[in-house]
Amino acid sequence: MSTASDASMQANTPNAKTVQSYIDETPVWSDGTNVPAAPMTRMQWWIWTLATAGKFFEGLVVFMTGVALPLIVAEFGLSAAEKGVVGAATLAGILFGASALGGLADTFGRKHMFIVEMIIFVAFLVALSLSPNFPLLVIFLFGMGLALGCDYPTAHLMISESIPSRSRGRLVLSAFGFQAVGALAGTAIGYLILANLQDVTAWRWMYATAIIPAILVILGRFTIAGSSHWLLERGKTEKAEQELTKLLRRRPPYPKQVKLQPALERSTDPDNRSSSGGYSELFNRRNRRATVLASVPWFLQDLGTYGIGIFTPTILAAALGHQTANPHNITAIIQNDILAARGAALIDILLIVGIIAAVLLADRVGRIRLQVVGFIGCAVGLALAAFSQSVSGPMQMALLVAGFMLFNFMTNMGPNAQTYLLAGEVFPTRIRGRGAGFAASFAKIGAVTTAFLFPLLLAQIGTQILLIMLVGTSLLGALITFWFQIETTGKNLEALDV
Repeated sequence: MSTASDASMQANTPNAKTVQSYIDETPVWSDGTNVPAAPMTRMQWWIWTLATAGKFFEGLVVFMTGVALPLIVAEFGLSAAEKGVVGAATLAGILFGASALGGLADTFGRKHMFIVEMIIFVAFLVALSLSPNFPLLVIFLFGMGLALGCDYPTAHLMISESIPSRSRGRLVLSAFGFQAVGALAGTAIGYLILANLQDVTAWRWMYATAIIPAILVILGRFTIAGSSHWLLERGKTEKAEQELTKLLRRRPPYPKQVKLQPALERSTDPDNRSSSGGYSELFNRRNRRATVLASVPWFLQDLGTYGIGIFTPTILAAALGHQTANPHNITAIIQNDILAARGAALIDILLIVGIIAAVLLADRVGRIRLQVVGFIGCAVGLALAAFSQSVSGPMQMALLVAGFMLFNFMTNMGPNAQTYLLAGEVFPTRIRGRGAGFAASFAKIGAVTTAFLFPLLLAQIGTQILLIMLVGTSLLGALITFWFQIETTGKNLEALDV
């Protein structure tokens, strides 16, 4: 570890620069013209690739649950309440994991938790595939969610603290977009397994398909460079320089030598004097606005995104009535599940289209504007779906599908993508993991609530009223985003540390 005298010497070294200055440095043509952006190194792309895996696995297992759920209910003979527990278990794990484990990225480092989370995920995934009864099934789903929750802050920070500021938005969001790819893959895998394995235990094979890919991801994560931002914040200047050199390794080699300035002093801010970097710092005068912006809109969008996402097959079946009512044998159950999965897969494609739009627009239009417009678009889509319940025939199907497709597009272009992006940007380095983890945990309260209550509410108040309630939460999300806005587009993350 470098000493105070080492830090002083580096501060006085003319060539010493900040971590982000090295990462953001761009080439210059011989006539002095700046090149718009520096080419990404192999290590930067490798970190991005491995970070996509966590979001892919989340989309895969959470949305696959919508296909697997009827078979799980049939095998274990679950009640409506127990069905809700199964749907909510993984999301509850994400809720606790994002803060309890994700926050540890500020203590033990981004890379360490990046590896640990995937080991936990694989362990519980294997156990889930072999679940002998309902209580253990719920425990294993919850444990798997703990790992996925940890990935919310760690994956974001691994990318955002390793890449140029100019491209941070589109690269973080393109990785996050693999949640939508995973959602589509989960639905498709469920459909294919159901089509080829006419057995109530087919749901076990659905989850088992992710085991080998996840093991490969674990091995890959051991090889990446650690976060120099975090290392420097912890006073490990020499180690930070080594990891930054590894991150920026090119051919021909540049930079040939890395000399870092020590972390900026913050003693001029009374809210940051003697700060421990704990969760209480999220609510001080300086960070309170960021905490509200990162947490509350994310909570409101999760109410709709996870409720609609997990139960799209159920809602389609209930609204359109194309399935066998009260199936009494496994053949009828599987046939119903196949029909619902097919319709859900069509609608889920718009999740991918939406995230592509977010990737293309986030660094141009801005996070806040996209989030506000996205929330309003979600409200319009849900309103169309709600209105479909007042008509019948082909018009009902057209309005319902159009509403859900518009919702999926708008949520991934706007709040589902932008809330994730903002949560990892609006906090200073020393509490960035805790801030992003807290925001994700708070958001998942909404996800767990809808996952548990949706089956009950669908039965008690019906599809139309439920959708109208979600219209209101979407509009509220737009209002809060506008009121507490902090625009981070293109902003150097080190500027948040002063």
